[in-house]
Amino acid sequence: MPIYEYEAIHPAKGCKRCSRRFEVIQGLSDSPITQCPDCGRPVRKVISWCRAAVVETSEEALRVEQKIAEYEKEGMWSHAAELADKHSEKIKDQGLKLRALEDYKKAGYDADKMEKYASTDND
Repeated sequence: MPIYEYEAIHPAKGCKRCSRRFEVIQGLSDSPITQCPDCGRPVRKVISWCRAAVVETSEEALRVEQKIAEYEKEGMWSHAAELADKHSEKIKDQGLKLRALEDYKKAGYDADKMEKYASTDND
């Protein structure tokens, strides 16, 4: 069942509950309430701010992440770096690009040259 938010039409005249926004669990087919359940003063339904975001990760991204982690666990830093680097270019993910740089460093590549390469590609 969804949770809806309400507030007093005149907050200064409301009770402790309705002088601020409060939540009510209601069915989808239920009519909005018009009075505070505690004091009976008039209330209105308000649009809630979204407090969470759903981020869906593609199956491809999950497979790539898993493979990078496998390479890193096995100490195959250059393989992990190359895969992370290519995938970061494809999805434009700066965090993944930085991970690739760290893996390149662990593989023994020149860190200064790699950082210059990363900053010119993404600026």
